[in-house]
Amino acid sequence: MKRTLTRRATRTLSLTAAAALAVAGLLAPTAGAYSRAGLPVEVLQVPSPSMGRDIPVQFQGGGPHSVYLLDGLRARDDANGWDIETAAFEWFHDSGLSVVMPVGGQSSFYTDWYEPAKGSAGTYTYKWETFLTQELPTWLAANRDQDPLGNAIVGVSMAGGAALTLATWHPRQFLFASSLSGFLNPSYGLWPTLIGVAMNDAGGFNPRNMWGPSSDPAWQRNDPMVNIPRLVANGTALWVYCGNGTMAEFDTGSDFGLNFSASYLENITISTNKEFQQRYLAAGGRNAIFNFPSGGTHSWGYWGAQLQQMKPEILKVLRVGEYAPAPAPAVPPAPAAAPAPAGTAPAAAPVGTAPVGTVPAGTVPAGTVPAAAAPVGTIPAATAPVQAAPRVPVATAPTVPVATLPAR
Repeated sequence: MKRTLTRRATRTLSLTAAAALAVAGLLAPTAGAYSRAGLPVEVLQVPSPSMGRDIPVQFQGGGPHSVYLLDGLRARDDANGWDIETAAFEWFHDSGLSVVMPVGGQSSFYTDWYEPAKGSAGTYTYKWETFLTQELPTWLAANRDQDPLGNAIVGVSMAGGAALTLATWHPRQFLFASSLSGFLNPSYGLWPTLIGVAMNDAGGFNPRNMWGPSSDPAWQRNDPMVNIPRLVANGTALWVYCGNGTMAEFDTGSDFGLNFSASYLENITISTNKEFQQRYLAAGGRNAIFNFPSGGTHSWGYWGAQLQQMKPEILKVLRVGEYAPAPAPAVPPAPAAAPAPAGTAPAAAPVGTAPVGTVPAGTVPAGTVPAAAAPVGTIPAATAPVQAAPRVPVATAPTVPVATLPAR
């Protein structure tokens, strides 16, 4: 009897969570907050041989390094949600950092799919990891003077885990990675089923076309929890945020269904985020900031506030703006010697200078070893060993209060 009740409870939880994920997919961008006129935002058409088409990318130049901002489950084809729902371009304008926003990729998890992505609106080739880590940085380097290495990546919801995964496998490209309300253990338990329900609702996609059955190694390759040892070994700077589902300052809508779904989804997501923190610390990770406030739902207001809070950390890690290394002081050239007056003889050699080919008194003939010389490989007694400067890791910071978005 107890086993039957347990099965029913598990099934009820699964269906409730699946429904929340499906409805949460409806939390598509609704506001029209697009970047203001006057910002240097371009819409680039970047060729993707792997996907067989040009991919639109919103781009704002600001320096040789950039922050990649990845969209959520219902990514649209006209603009990135970060531009629709936040003032991200405004926040990074004149920061010394460029902004890269790929457009599209609904339900893609920004990964390379095994098979064509068959959705209700058609069939697509999804090779997003290849595009984001090879094709796009190569194109930006050639056409916008962007450094393909030493960048940051930030993802929300679906893209939170993707941001950490891309940094796991491409650590030189992404020195900083952030997950905002991400699903950080997608291969475990009910998560493959829940993800399948959400993907079906957001475009009619099937995760089996993406990573195969849940037993396939691709699920674990794209699971941040499984790959914590790699992230720690890479030394990637992390920023991990998740609310607890309690409605707070950015939950101002009156739609009960959307509010409930945003609350419920964040509530079931926080557990994997906290477990990720525990395992990260247990693995010796000390280069992450974890922010789990006592409020916040699965919605853009909180994600935008987090992006503003992490901005100084991104600039510091990438050594941009005020954190850029100071240029080495210029060394003035040595003054040229004054020429000798015409008709004068060259100065005589200093007294005591040995003729060429002779050995000065007191020197050791070639091939002999001075008596006081230390054996090869040892440090002379009077010489102090060179001490490497200790590396100070970024400690796990306490919870950072959610900042209020500036009025636009």
